[in-house]
Formats: sequence, structure tokens, C-alpha cells
Amino acid sequence: MSCLSIFSVTNGGKTTLTNRLIKSLPNCCVVHQDDFFKKPDQIEVGEDGFRQWDVLTALDMDAMVNTIRGWSENPVKFAHSHGVNVSPSTEVADPEQQIHILIVEGFLLYNYKPLMDVYNKCYYISIPYEECKRRRSTRQYTVPDPPGLFEGHVWPMYLKHRNEMVKSSLDIAYLDGLKSEEGIYSQVYEDIQNTLLNCL
Repeated sequence: MSCLSIFSVTNGGKTTLTNRLIKSLPNCCVVHQDDFFKKPDQIEVGEDGFRQWDVLTALDMDAMVNTIRGWSENPVKFAHSHGVNVSPSTEVADPEQQIHILIVEGFLLYNYKPLMDVYNKCYYISIPYEECKRRRSTRQYTVPDPPGLFEGHVWPMYLKHRNEMVKSSLDIAYLDGLKSEEGIYSQVYEDIQNTLLNCL
């Protein structure tokens, strides 16, 4: 079993990459950090005047950890309960030889200590400020961004969390988010084949 993580700033390409990988990796499940946001009325307004969506307290991290733990305790059951088809051979093979992969994707993966020992492989997709701002401006959100949110909250919080990530002890593979989607996918897929699957 292997758990890999994909981190980036908002609109950095993590979900696009994840969606490609889960179609090509065996017995692959995914946990999206965005699924663990608290309700809007539980999100505090910070000193910057914005709701604090880009901080750990905006997320139910206990539930996220429990979800990942559920996968690690029984990946076949987890896969079935999440609609993932498990290769028939893995249901009868020696459990020690089974290939099961969990992708955890999100924007605050390397800032929460209970998760830092879970990952077998960490990826970080980097894009510059102007490209991130451009991509975010093209997205349609259920609740539209108020004026100044990106510059006043989203990007500064990303820089803060990225600095924490850099200071962590994690071995992180850095990816250029300006490369083509195919280029990033090929790089990560090949790396997974070489470093994760061969070790199982």
C-alpha cells in the first residue's frame, strides 16, 4: 500500500493531475481535502476582513485523518465503498503483495503533523502569482470571490503555508505547474512507477 500526496496553491493543477492518475494507477482511491471544509457559518472572519477559508481551522482535519486511516486499515473495503473497481487478483492475492494506492490532494497537506507520517511520496505543484491569479479569475465558484480576496488573503496564506512546508522534514518532489498537463502527468506517473510500485 502506498499513500501519495499532491499539494498546490488554488488552481495549481492538483485536481487535474489527480484525475489523470486515478484512471491509470491500479486500485487507486483519492481523498480530496476540499471535501472536508466546514460549513460557511463556521468559518471565521480574520483581521484581513475575509472569511478564513485558507487555514487549517476551516477544515475538519480529524475527519480527513479518519478517512485516510480507514483506507490504510482496509483499502479493499474503502475502494468498494467509494465506487472504485478493485482488480480481481488483489482480492485473492497475498495482502502483502497487493497494490493499493491512495492519493491525497489538497492545499494544506504538509502543515498538519498527524498527516506528515502517512505519505510515501509528496508532490508540490508550483505556479507563479500572475498565472494563479489568471486561473482563479476564470473559475466559477458557488460563492463568488469578494473583491481583493486573492491578493488580500488567498495568496498571502499560500505563501505562509508554503514556507512552513519548506521548513518541514518531508522529502518533496517539486513540479513546474507551467508545464503542460500531459508533461506533469507523465513525470509523476513515471516517478510513481519507478519509486512506489517497484517497492511494493
